[in-house]
Amino acid sequence: MTPLIFITGASSGIGQALAWRYYQAGFSLALVARRTDEIQKWADGRALDASRYRIYSADVAVIDSIVFAAKQCLQDQGVPDIVIANAGVSVGIDTAVRDDLDVLARTFAINNVGLAATFHAFVEPMSLRGSGALVGVGSVAGIRGLPGHGAYCASKSGVISYCESLRGELRHAGVKVVTICPGYIDTPLTQKNRYAMPFLMHADVFAEKAYATIGAGVAYRVIPWQMGWLAKGLRLLPNALFDKLLSGRPRKRRITGD
Repeated sequence: MTPLIFITGASSGIGQALAWRYYQAGFSLALVARRTDEIQKWADGRALDASRYRIYSADVAVIDSIVFAAKQCLQDQGVPDIVIANAGVSVGIDTAVRDDLDVLARTFAINNVGLAATFHAFVEPMSLRGSGALVGVGSVAGIRGLPGHGAYCASKSGVISYCESLRGELRHAGVKVVTICPGYIDTPLTQKNRYAMPFLMHADVFAEKAYATIGAGVAYRVIPWQMGWLAKGLRLLPNALFDKLLSGRPRKRRITGD
């Protein structure tokens, strides 16, 4: 029987790279995004077999929207073997600016609530079957807070902790929970950054490493591994030294472009 993977944020970047890697491995695809036309263009460009993929429209920031898409997948394609909650947003904020509080709220709605809502419909059927993998895409930025990155760092730290909690809950159900924390991956999202991005990795290379990680059932992994060691090193620094080291570092662009 052909294995099935459900991927959110499949209209670009990491999501598309993962979709292509799993398609090449023989999986059928359930591809989810708001911009379904972008997924269709990509699928047509790759000459995907129409019998091996379905496209679902959903906004992960709206709980009922992503839950409905997940239930459509269950009805149309069955219970996935792997679910990757990849959809996410990365934007800077300034807490002194009122409008940026709304940006913070939407970041959490997408990166955190949206991730849990993505998993929601699959937890019970996967548990009843006794197999499957739920994959949360965190970020190395979730390991320590960076100036100007408050919304993104906090949300990705939340992804890491949430997945850790869920892993414990599903331990005896036969369902694996995998947390993958990308470093700097060359995607449209990171191309807007205005600071150095050490160990920048091509999205296809990341997808290959993520594929191996998920297949091995590894609970937590930073990709590339060099960024994991760098982040751990920063985590061990005393606060005063960390603050001094990061002083003056360019901040992530806010939604206004500042």
